[in-house]
Amino acid sequence: MSFRFSRLMFLFTVCVCCCMAQLHGQEPQKPEIDFARDVRPLLSDRCFACHGPDADERQADLRVDQWDSLTQHRDGLQSVRPGDAAHSELIRRITSHDPDERMPPAESGKPLSTDEIQTLIQWIDAGAVWQQHWAYEPPQPSATPESPVDDERLLGDHWIDRFIAKKLAAVRGEFSPVADRITLARRLSFDLTGLPPRPEQVAALCDDASELAVDNFIDRLLASPAFGERMAIYWLDLVRFADTVGYHGDQEHAVSLYRDYVIDAFNDNRGFDQFTVEQLAGDLLPNATDEQIIATAYNRLLQTSHEGGVQAKEYLTIYAADRVRNLSAVWMGATVGCAQCHDHKFDPYTAHDFYALSAFFADVDEEAHLKRGSDTVRTIRLPEKSFLDRLGKLQLARAQQQLKQLPGTLAETPQQLSQIENLHAQIKQLEASARKTMVTVSIEPRTIRYLPRGNWLDESGEVIAPRVPEFLQATFHLEPGSQTRPSRLDLAGWLVDDQRGVGLLTARVQVNRLWMLMFGQGLSRSMDDFGGQGEAPSHPELLDRLALEFVRSGWDVKHMLRMIAGSRAYRQSSLETEWTRAHDPLNRLYARQNRFRISAEMVRDTALECSGLMVAQVGGESVKPYQPEDYYRHLNFPPRKYEPSTDQGQWRRGVYVHWQRQFLHPMLLAFDAPRREECTAQRTQSNTPLAALVWLNDPSLVEAARALALRTLQHATTDPDRIAWMFTVVTSRTPDQRERELLFELLAESREEFANQPEKSQKLLSVGLSRSEVAADPQELAAWTSVARAALNLNETYTRN
Repeated sequence: MSFRFSRLMFLFTVCVCCCMAQLHGQEPQKPEIDFARDVRPLLSDRCFACHGPDADERQADLRVDQWDSLTQHRDGLQSVRPGDAAHSELIRRITSHDPDERMPPAESGKPLSTDEIQTLIQWIDAGAVWQQHWAYEPPQPSATPESPVDDERLLGDHWIDRFIAKKLAAVRGEFSPVADRITLARRLSFDLTGLPPRPEQVAALCDDASELAVDNFIDRLLASPAFGERMAIYWLDLVRFADTVGYHGDQEHAVSLYRDYVIDAFNDNRGFDQFTVEQLAGDLLPNATDEQIIATAYNRLLQTSHEGGVQAKEYLTIYAADRVRNLSAVWMGATVGCAQCHDHKFDPYTAHDFYALSAFFADVDEEAHLKRGSDTVRTIRLPEKSFLDRLGKLQLARAQQQLKQLPGTLAETPQQLSQIENLHAQIKQLEASARKTMVTVSIEPRTIRYLPRGNWLDESGEVIAPRVPEFLQATFHLEPGSQTRPSRLDLAGWLVDDQRGVGLLTARVQVNRLWMLMFGQGLSRSMDDFGGQGEAPSHPELLDRLALEFVRSGWDVKHMLRMIAGSRAYRQSSLETEWTRAHDPLNRLYARQNRFRISAEMVRDTALECSGLMVAQVGGESVKPYQPEDYYRHLNFPPRKYEPSTDQGQWRRGVYVHWQRQFLHPMLLAFDAPRREECTAQRTQSNTPLAALVWLNDPSLVEAARALALRTLQHATTDPDRIAWMFTVVTSRTPDQRERELLFELLAESREEFANQPEKSQKLLSVGLSRSEVAADPQELAAWTSVARAALNLNETYTRN
């Protein structure tokens, strides 16, 4: 009996162990401690402030950002003794119960959790593997990982997917299914042009059964003029482009030609290296073109004051700091601006580095910014492309007329002194209408001094010459023996030189942003801070490989976007699964795509595109959409009244909307557009009742709904066909039965409401400037406008899926 019992217990135990092993095998494996991902962020956040790069604030002469200092023997003790956490002073101090010894100190407000302490213990016991900060190490090539699955069809043959799949396989995850063609059409269209696809574009993609159908769709989007407008929206956020000066009276300044330059550069697929050089130092290029001069308006985009009583030295300091902050954020993914008053607390940038970077811009005529009135800024008239085209045609016509009057040719006639005079008048009119733009013209560099504690009144500091940050200086060289002062052109070249400069580091920053545009988040989610306070990338080898590919391609932005869009990772469904909710709720492993609301300008563009109102003209002056009356009532020096555009500018894309820094258009604010006072590398995403009210009541969106309703009435003759057509225009798919029922109910209620109160229909239809020559029953049009407002307010309409 006991033998049988023992045998049964043995078998039971074996079964339980097997079951437990199976269950264990289904659970994701816990990743090993990774220094860059798990340890450095802890040390940076909790320790660097007192034991980091800032010498003035450093305590106990200990630097935990340097391996030698961290492992140095001090009176028989080591802060970190590799392989022996129990005898490491760091562990003793962070676990001490004595409040005088416990680290971090209580007053820091940043205690370590039990899990975080355990992470540091595990790291030391495992040998305390140390790495330099990932962002300051040049990208290294990595071999494409082997496929984690036998069937290539489940993964795809794209090298990007292999890096993603490797991480997923380590935790027993897998890609989501490929999204359907309708979803892909909308996703690609929003990502690459900022516009929803038209029904005929979606139908063509869905009907094309070829393997290259999606690739060809991508190529058409990249070739569209709308691509440059979409990319410009993001770049203008980075460089804090606005139509006004920002400070004090927030007066307007002439800079719209710079926006056109950016749009053209993306549409022409200008190499990012050339794009960089032209903006920072186009005026220093030999035989600089008009376009390269226009590009230097970048140096004028900072906030400025034109108040009569400004302290010149104070504002010169403010402007210098602004330039360093923007330069370092846009191109370096760095926060060098934090070193204005003292050495950076979390990164190796010193205060001397800050002033040395600002010295590169000492030849920019800042005095113009200090004079009263924005007209005093260095501004010249330069032709734009459309102007040159029109001028060229008129000059040709004038030449042809003059040829006819050469001796021996046709005799002059009064109809011909008249044609020539008319042509002369037109040419003069065009020349006079050329837009002004602020530009940079190099002057004798002013003296830049180190300001102790950032105090602009203290001129005791030494004179600072332009140079790059000291810890990166090994990669920056001038010609041997050269005594030439480094210029903005040298700085720009250093930023994009992958051999003698930090071009590979710049490339890593930029491809992380391109990835964000295509996924809603970067491989590192710190879009403007690759320093100690930033987040390590989820897939560092992939990020490095993308950076190397960007440089290898000749800094080809379209090539990189095409490559990302061609991956299985990009094309997969965005729907959550039980596994992703449980194991990767933030989607850091990319087991699915992301869903998010499109940006403010795209909200406007979507409504205009669906309504048929959009004016697809590339470039031009800023436009002013409808805006609440007296919104500018507090804008003084001088007082101004907002005058909305009364021409076709009213229906142009959001990228052209006038950007008033202090009083940004309410529609843009409601959908999280930045004021562009500083570099914005990623916009916030809020979900508030205010946004819903704007969708329902903003005159531009109400007008778009009326125009969509009129299009619907013209396109179909029966209510079911009209409902289906309208729904397809805004969502790219036909409505299901429940959606049809709800829209029919709304249509019936609206017809009854406007029949009983016809004055309401007149009020609704009077919103906006657009008018149609096609007659329509006012009450019927108003009813369909209500349906259109509902369709344009669907979450699906404005969600990039």
